[in-house]
Amino acid sequence: MCSLARRKDDGSWQGVLYRDGDLSAPSEGWGNHATVMGYFLHRLWKEQSLYRGKLITGGNHGFIRHFNFAAPEFTGEGLIYRLPADQVPPAAYPLKVGLELAYILRDGRLEIRFSFENQEDVEAHVSFGLHPGFHLSSWEQGRVLMPAGRYIRHMAPGNFLDGETEPIDFAGGEMPFPTADLPGSFLLELSEVPGRIFTVEDLVTGVRTELDFSEVPYLTIWSDGGPFICVEPCWGLPDSNPPTAFEDKIGIQKIPALGTLQRSFFIHPTLLP
Repeated sequence: MCSLARRKDDGSWQGVLYRDGDLSAPSEGWGNHATVMGYFLHRLWKEQSLYRGKLITGGNHGFIRHFNFAAPEFTGEGLIYRLPADQVPPAAYPLKVGLELAYILRDGRLEIRFSFENQEDVEAHVSFGLHPGFHLSSWEQGRVLMPAGRYIRHMAPGNFLDGETEPIDFAGGEMPFPTADLPGSFLLELSEVPGRIFTVEDLVTGVRTELDFSEVPYLTIWSDGGPFICVEPCWGLPDSNPPTAFEDKIGIQKIPALGTLQRSFFIHPTLLP
């Protein structure tokens, strides 16, 4: 996804994503818009893992971000991209598990839906998510609002979990994390957060983006210091140091034998008065 925009009263479009609609390469910093992650999240230790004794190899965020999808199906409300199980690179993932990735516009909201189909007669394991960057005109005029609840932060020095966690009891409101620490990422478990509605506001452009993460178990908040904030829904966590077997990774999602796994989240952009 390279653009998500609302039409303003004057008929022009106001983009929501960082570098919305801009496909050129930036001179520096993060160059993406909303990276799709899977069949693993973030990083693997030394870019490899053992899954039931078989070697998986892959760079940051997994192979989907580089997969050459066929033209999507247009449903009237959105687009459905398909990754057939027999087209999954064996070196990236050894089981026959296909994916449908849907972007559905309905009632002013965008649904992003992941649907996995396990064609094996054994349980399969995946982790996945989206890495969207939301434009901020400035850190002084932008903010992230988080719902109340107990967040469990998973520590990941050097981008790999070290087993340490920190509970954060939060009353709700503006993000409590210092922006200077965002390049190191905040990995948050949401199991004890009952109302998983997050909001990104840019008071200069007037864009208010509501994120419905009701089905989302983990959240990553990250920025490299540029004029954006990444608020990433994650079904899983990065690899550990020392690493574990792929099927034992923290937060790994399970697909029953010959079964399916479907998960969604919603992005609802509006324009402030």
